[in-house]
Amino acid sequence: MKTKHLVVDGAICRCNFGVSPDLLKVLTQNKEYANDVNGQKKLIASSMDIGSPFQAGTFGACANLSGSPCKSSVILWKDYYDKTQLSNGGFPLLEDSKATCPVGGPDCISIIFHGQITAMNKPDFLKAKPLLTKILNPAANITEVMDDITYVV
Repeated sequence: MKTKHLVVDGAICRCNFGVSPDLLKVLTQNKEYANDVNGQKKLIASSMDIGSPFQAGTFGACANLSGSPCKSSVILWKDYYDKTQLSNGGFPLLEDSKATCPVGGPDCISIIFHGQITAMNKPDFLKAKPLLTKILNPAANITEVMDDITYVV
């Protein structure tokens, strides 16, 4: 089974009937985070993020409204992770979760980027092979960088 990412604040969503994507805003909880070593970088989106949980509030012109402006709305999420419940009573959204809009119908809103961003931390950097790092980033002097890092286990 392929590993699926949790969806977080700032995920990029699109509607099958709109012309532009919009960013998902998590407004229903402020306790559960993902994407950070300390676990407090981006709020986890859930099945409770309904109503108008998008930054711009629109996916642009709506084909179902004859090109009139969309007013994005979610009445239901499906295909979320149902084995864990968040503090708001909702279930975490996954990168393949879909939403229902009253205008576009079932599954018309999808997630095209889950919102998580990989960031290297000191333990990751120390595990990196110097030769490979030099090949990937020839401008960096890996020996100097390694000497500057102080990491205590």
